[in-house]
Amino acid sequence: MQPILDEVLTLTALPWQVVLLRLAGALVLCGLIGLERESRKRPAGLRTHMLVGLAASLYCLIMLEVLDGADEYTDRVAMDPLRLIEAVTSGVAFLAAGMIIFNGGKVKGLTTGASLWLAAAIGLSAGFGFWFMAGATTLLALVIIRLVKLGEDHAHSSPEEDRRKL
Repeated sequence: MQPILDEVLTLTALPWQVVLLRLAGALVLCGLIGLERESRKRPAGLRTHMLVGLAASLYCLIMLEVLDGADEYTDRVAMDPLRLIEAVTSGVAFLAAGMIIFNGGKVKGLTTGASLWLAAAIGLSAGFGFWFMAGATTLLALVIIRLVKLGEDHAHSSPEEDRRKL
């Protein structure tokens, strides 16, 4: 019984509070982008963005744990932390590509696909503890998604439509 308890109760290299903060940070930051997509009734919304960010953050935390114990494996295993970023990026790119559709001569879902890809990057940033990058990127993403969309709508509308909106 003791080996099972030791296995389950073994602490991580990072304090549990830091682990929870990084996971929660990824959820909140990616959730903000997902909430914006949800408010626009896009196919990938709040839950999807939160899950992508959470998964990316967890992959970072796992990698940090593996690196912490790397001394045990140096003679048998070569570790390259950049491979994690490549794996997350390609995995999310596959998911994001599924959001993009071509229908009636128009491409739809590009922004949602790009926001999923960005959610993974924000999750990676949170997982590594790069809070300024994660927060600033979230803020910039929301500005791009929301405010630039307003500018695009205004640029594509006719003067008559603009008068009706006022």
